[in-house]
Amino acid sequence: MRDRTRFLSGVLLASVVAGLPVMAQETSQSSAGTLTATTIADGLEHPWALSVLPDGRFLVTERPGRLRVIADGVAGEPIAGVPEVVARGQGGLLDVTLGPDFSETGQLYLSYAEPGEGGTGTAVMSARLELEGNSGRLVDQAVIFRMNNFDGSTRHFGSRIVVGNDGTLFITLGERGSQDRAQNPGDLAGGVVRIAPDGSVPEDNPQLEGWAPEFWSIGHRNPQGATLRESDGALFAVEHGARGGDELNLVEAGKNYGWPQVAYGTNYDGSPIGVGETQPGMEQPLHYWDPSISPSGLDFYEGALFPGWEGDLLLGGLSGTLLVRLDMDGDAVVGEERLFQGVLGRIRDVTAGPDGAIYLITDAGNGRLIRIAPEEV
Repeated sequence: MRDRTRFLSGVLLASVVAGLPVMAQETSQSSAGTLTATTIADGLEHPWALSVLPDGRFLVTERPGRLRVIADGVAGEPIAGVPEVVARGQGGLLDVTLGPDFSETGQLYLSYAEPGEGGTGTAVMSARLELEGNSGRLVDQAVIFRMNNFDGSTRHFGSRIVVGNDGTLFITLGERGSQDRAQNPGDLAGGVVRIAPDGSVPEDNPQLEGWAPEFWSIGHRNPQGATLRESDGALFAVEHGARGGDELNLVEAGKNYGWPQVAYGTNYDGSPIGVGETQPGMEQPLHYWDPSISPSGLDFYEGALFPGWEGDLLLGGLSGTLLVRLDMDGDAVVGEERLFQGVLGRIRDVTAGPDGAIYLITDAGNGRLIRIAPEEV
């Protein structure tokens, strides 16, 4: 699970969900039998990220700049203390990730498009959430990261936050629509950075010659999904290609993932990208999509409801309007299963819940929080 805080129990979450009124339901056939998608809540305005709270409630960001708790199928009043965001284009309030000690401290992290000199850029805030019923406020806010070289683009903020096994934070950053920034080792756009929870730079970052000290990897286009394999701390990310060439990568320290020198797919006008599909010193994806599905949200499945899917990756598709399961054998993708294609809408984030069900949010003016489970559950 992306959020590694301690949960009261999966049984508690299942009981909470069982008590909700049944809203819209859709079904899809799968390798695990018939799946049912049940809408838990709707009326969300372009939700971007989803976390399951330890007590079974849900925490959701809305891109215009709201953070909400969802309980009993209803979104509470916006939580106070959220940072100022630039809600234009693809920017706004983006990811929310719970700290490992959230149950005791309420610590969480928010990523967002921040206004600043030169335009906008991706920033990360650390804060503590004090809940009051189904709302509350953020306290002890501190901006612990902001990318350099803000610009006027409203595209490609990246913006997923993943907590490593050692407590450090991985943050994915898009290249803001300026391809060459992803190969500039002094420009944080188009990379994955790794920082300590207080914003300092870990001493064991790659720190290659010419690289910004925060960098973990470079050469990314727009990574909008990331998750950790807890067994070994490996970081996996999905990123958007241009016309074709969406990628799943195993993101390792000090490596260059090629954009825009190598890519599967073409520019939107049909012209070639870089030198082709391979180049020495640049990493190959574990898996790619052509045509694009615009992957967003990523999580490993760990649960009892789908025993045959244990250790597989789940991700959403925006332009593809689908849920994808990647059958994993170690680091290798050995199969792909497409679910609910064209049924649920643009899937922005996906997480495996402690009850074994799959939870996702749809990116729309009337976005939904949806639970996926076997038909009989």
